[in-house]
Amino acid sequence: MRSLEQIREWPVRHAAAAVVTADGGTASEGDVDRVFPLASVTKPLVAYAVLVAVEEGAVELDQPAGPPGATVRHLLAHASGLAFDTTDVQAAPGARRIYSSAGFEVLAGFVTEQTGIAFEEYLRDAVFRPLGMTASVLAGPAGHAGRSTAADLARFAAELLAPQLISAQTHSEATSVQFPGLDGVLPGYGSQRPNAWGLGVEIRDEKTPHWTGGTNSPRTYGHFGQSGTFLWVDPDAGTACLALSDENFGDWARAAWPPFSDAVIAEATTARNTIAK
Repeated sequence: MRSLEQIREWPVRHAAAAVVTADGGTASEGDVDRVFPLASVTKPLVAYAVLVAVEEGAVELDQPAGPPGATVRHLLAHASGLAFDTTDVQAAPGARRIYSSAGFEVLAGFVTEQTGIAFEEYLRDAVFRPLGMTASVLAGPAGHAGRSTAADLARFAAELLAPQLISAQTHSEATSVQFPGLDGVLPGYGSQRPNAWGLGVEIRDEKTPHWTGGTNSPRTYGHFGQSGTFLWVDPDAGTACLALSDENFGDWARAAWPPFSDAVIAEATTARNTIAK
């Protein structure tokens, strides 16, 4: 895909990107085997392991977890009331969308408590191994310490487009807005009213400004990380896109990512329409 060549112009030392389509096609640019820190792109991977635990009956989405009154669902949807990086309670569960890395650490601890398996091992066995993500690891806190490659994340993107590890029902729930109408701050982009989230993934909805493209559908879901990484899936376009870099998120990413995503959507749409003819 020609659109992927845009990463060559990004003000970063190293970058890799990939696009995966619903028909199983994959295109890439850069060193797809280079390991990058994921920062908060760790969260969708962690969330997926929690969803596998739900499928296995080890935990339940509406099981109490975290601060009083909160559940696994609240923690996954950043609606537990926990602060960003501590377990201080800043709001009642379900009252505000408070983005919380600490909440994902609480989640990981809860899964460990319920299964008796260290969470990094559970994530490896539940997600990384079945998908062939051999270069991926969780090397610290569950909110931000993942490391992976573009090749591995493309395998995860393919799973998101056509889930095999979780049921279609669980996948649909995870990628639908949880606790609709909650306002909150989207890191890097300010207050959003409402600030839509699913279970471990942000949902684009009608947010503006945003890190995805202007042509991404409101149903687009995914995550970006402060290490200069992102992954989105647009179910309406039948396309997933990811990019990893070694330059922290900042003005360069706000300027580069949306037109990059728009170019990917346009090229994928053209290709799909050509095949349909």
